Amino acid sequence: MRVLRTSPVRVLGEGDSAAVHALLDADPVGNVFVSSRLRAAGLNPGRLGGELWGYVEHGSITALCYAGANLVPVNAGPDAVRHFAGHARWQGRRCSSIVGPVAAVTDLWQRLGPYWGPARVIRTRQPVLEAEQIPAAVVPDPLVRRVRMSELGILLPACVAMFTEEVGVPPDSGDGGALYRARVEELVRMGRAFARIEDGRVVFKAEVGAATPHVCQVQGVWVHPDLRGRGHSVAGMAAVVQAARAEIAPRVTLYVNDFNTPARAVYQKVGFREVGEVMSILF
Repeated sequence: MRVLRTSPVRVLGEGDSAAVHALLDADPVGNVFVSSRLRAAGLNPGRLGGELWGYVEHGSITALCYAGANLVPVNAGPDAVRHFAGHARWQGRRCSSIVGPVAAVTDLWQRLGPYWGPARVIRTRQPVLEAEQIPAAVVPDPLVRRVRMSELGILLPACVAMFTEEVGVPPDSGDGGALYRARVEELVRMGRAFARIEDGRVVFKAEVGAATPHVCQVQGVWVHPDLRGRGHSVAGMAAVVQAARAEIAPRVTLYVNDFNTPARAVYQKVGFREVGEVMSILF
């Protein structure tokens, strides 16, 4: 591990927990994904399923980089990004995406692209939205509810369809879908998968993919293709926001592709407003 001994980057462990969470809590919306993962699994790489790298300046951890299925920089300025990129190059690509603040991800990709590229998709700007007040004219769909474990077989095909539409490749192309199914099952078991299901078919669905006591992040919003244009997305999202605020976290967020005009219109109708932006590199 010579690289770690001669670099300000080191792999963090449980002894760093207080400093890590203080850094993450400084931006609870922007850091909700990493904070949620660490709250659920801790900092031990064996349980985390990845590593958390810390950038140390004058004895203090000033930036982080989550290195798991995603590579996610946190509070990383140019010096931290340079060192994180060097360590990532040394380790080799193990992630399926790089996601995070636009400036940091742009810098990371400029440094890693010649070695890890080409990327399959680059999404240069994805607005981060937070739900404010649901307009009085929007009535939450009373038929949107938590998905039951017995309905996993109904929900999973809808999740696969949504993922494929969004990312461009099916989530079960590598291992037959075992890991993806396990993740969907986990969200159902945790009460963070919501749907309107009629006659054995998903009409609308969304999941809360990340959550802390302060903030949660919605993902996987999808309406059955045969039923689009009927208002299910607006009423369904209002129901998810209402339930999430009451039972998961008081602040509800998500991020969306800037070119997805229909989705952005839906979120605006439900009361979401832009509070930041991220960038994604997909492999």
